[in-house]
Amino acid sequence: MGVRHISTTLPTAAARARSVLATAWSCAVTTEIGRDELVGAHSVGADGTVLLVPPRDSALATAMICAPRGEPSTLLELADVSPVPVRDRIRARLWLSGSLVPDGERFVFAPTCAVLHDATGERIGIGLDELALTAPDPLAEAEARLLTHLADAHEDAVEQLTRLVRADSLYGVVRVRPLAIDRYGLTLRLERARSQADVRLPFDEPVEDVSQVTERMHILLTKARHVRRPLLRPATPES
Repeated sequence: MGVRHISTTLPTAAARARSVLATAWSCAVTTEIGRDELVGAHSVGADGTVLLVPPRDSALATAMICAPRGEPSTLLELADVSPVPVRDRIRARLWLSGSLVPDGERFVFAPTCAVLHDATGERIGIGLDELALTAPDPLAEAEARLLTHLADAHEDAVEQLTRLVRADSLYGVVRVRPLAIDRYGLTLRLERARSQADVRLPFDEPVEDVSQVTERMHILLTKARHVRRPLLRPATPES
């Protein structure tokens, strides 16, 4: 039997950005007038176009009235937040700068710059054409459900998966939680008493839709069961 190639591919910055746009429920909007934290006030089109419907008493609504030509300089900030409770739940931040154009009762955001701020501190610029042409990760909409189910109902499976992590990376670990999942793999958060680290477990092949996740996870667990070493049994840290 031939050895199957294990993909080590990561989602592109554009795919991560589109996933954040597709799943973020809130966004911060800053103009010359002030800053608003808007909840449920934005939507995203298939090409990544952001539409905003701010409350009438918001700083953004005021800015639209006061700005010349009704197109104020605007900064949108969206956070990629882990659906599973962990330390430092924000996995990345997406910053979009540009202007707003009135369109009836709503405003169309016209970006001029897109930057993804990774949790590692790296800032990645994203081309606007690439952002418009890239689709969100196929698991983006289902990620919260997949991860919370794995964390809440399959703690034993998460424990099994630690066999795929290098033994020296597990030194001092007190808790392991699923942090992220995308078409290319699963990321675990390794929490220690005063620090944490993330480790990625790649799928053998990328998934095309959520229906393939169970098979990919089964393959990872089968590999883990064939690793001959004791399971990590981290103690839950005290509150």
